[in-house]
Amino acid sequence: MVKMIDITNKPQVKREAVATGFIKLKRETVELVKNKLVEKGDVLTVSSIAAINAVKNTSNLLPLTHNIPITNVDVKYEIQDEGIRVYVTVKTTASTGVEMEALMGVAVALLNIWDMVKKYEKDELGQYPFTSITDIRVVQKVKQSE
Repeated sequence: MVKMIDITNKPQVKREAVATGFIKLKRETVELVKNKLVEKGDVLTVSSIAAINAVKNTSNLLPLTHNIPITNVDVKYEIQDEGIRVYVTVKTTASTGVEMEALMGVAVALLNIWDMVKKYEKDELGQYPFTSITDIRVVQKVKQSE
């Protein structure tokens, strides 16, 4: 049996979740992203928009999540020598949390980064021996006391 959890009687409270993930890239690719020299455009700006769209569409993609009001999405990046770490913070006032929305934002931001830089990550055989997405997880969950 499959069913959505009934949250009808749960109070609406302020909730927040922060998720993170990492994409490993060649150092040369990281420099292209940092200097905004990627042919497809500004990788971090486009990835932020993709993350926000993903957060807002989580309930369309994960069938048992609730469609909840999103009151804020914040996307941040840490550019490191061997890749980019993404942080997505999602806020709501609802009867259920926003962990899945934050995770969805991170996953889509990372996938968008990969899409925009794949030209630079391929080897001579068209493979991706260096590129990987890892460490997608929730790092913080906050719920205002009821």
